Amino acid sequence: MEFRQLGASGLHVPVLSFGTATFGGNGDFFKAWGSTQVEEATRLVNLCMDAGVNLFDTADIYSDGLAEEILGKSLAGLRDKVFISTKATFPMGKSPNDQGSSRFHLIKACEASLKRLNTDYIDIYHMHGFDGVTPVEETMRTLDDLVQSGKVRYIACSNFSGWHLMKSQAIADHYGWNKYVAHQVYYSLINREYEWELMPLGLDQKVGGIVWSPLAAGRLGGKYRRNQPFPPESRIAQGGSPVPEHAISEETFFNIMDTLDEVAAETEKTVAQVALNWLLQRPTIATLVIGARNEEQLKQNLAAAGWNLTLDQVKKLDQASEIPPIYPYWHQRQNLKLNPLPKFY
Repeated sequence: MEFRQLGASGLHVPVLSFGTATFGGNGDFFKAWGSTQVEEATRLVNLCMDAGVNLFDTADIYSDGLAEEILGKSLAGLRDKVFISTKATFPMGKSPNDQGSSRFHLIKACEASLKRLNTDYIDIYHMHGFDGVTPVEETMRTLDDLVQSGKVRYIACSNFSGWHLMKSQAIADHYGWNKYVAHQVYYSLINREYEWELMPLGLDQKVGGIVWSPLAAGRLGGKYRRNQPFPPESRIAQGGSPVPEHAISEETFFNIMDTLDEVAAETEKTVAQVALNWLLQRPTIATLVIGARNEEQLKQNLAAAGWNLTLDQVKKLDQASEIPPIYPYWHQRQNLKLNPLPKFY
């Protein structure tokens, strides 16, 4: 398993990490993702470890904390051999103080996650989303305190806009506090907006990319074809997709699938493996968070690493998935000498 440095930190992480949103199955939304319990979760963890994947990603809101509990139990006896990534910010109760990135909520949320995970520290602690109400100074100081206390090793963010991330980094830099070393983002062949601003920012500020839903909620798994209904057992059909339906036109999507089929035949890999491997060729990307409802899915996804698409195959997929940028990115691209694009090749 290949390891990559995570942003400006000294931490090296595997290029594939395992996401636990399928653990628990509490609530209609997460039930559509999966309902993996401790016994099966332990088998999946062991498969990951055998493949060299030792980074496990979760969040407090996944099944109302149950995913963290199951992950903690499945990692029994392995804590010194693994990295745990979890998140806070989104509502975990009905009180107005049960959400956000305030000092009050983050300290409470971190302590609760530590207890559910049955651990003394969190390796990578994410702000799951940006809190536009709490002063950024309060959030970054609190996160720095959590690092200084030893309860958190590294901090990261998720789903931030470019200015959210840059303001946070600038404030932390000004006061000498710990900065975000990674940004967990949605990025896939069918949604490449990450490349417009967040990727150039990541390159400039040395913020590593951690990709969630790299197969676009299963759309790039190989089951979706022209003139065919969505498989009834899929997350999309069951209402569990975190990716909006309007994110891409149907014609563009199927053109991408046609190209994936072509490259999959050339490489003798599956469509999903090709889609994941394409992401591993992109600048700033440190790790892809892969999920699985069962052992077979996990084995298939784990085989996306350890090989590389050719330059021509990457270009072919780039061309099939290219989408027109919105303003101001189309305007900036009129002068690439002043605003050079990230180098993909």
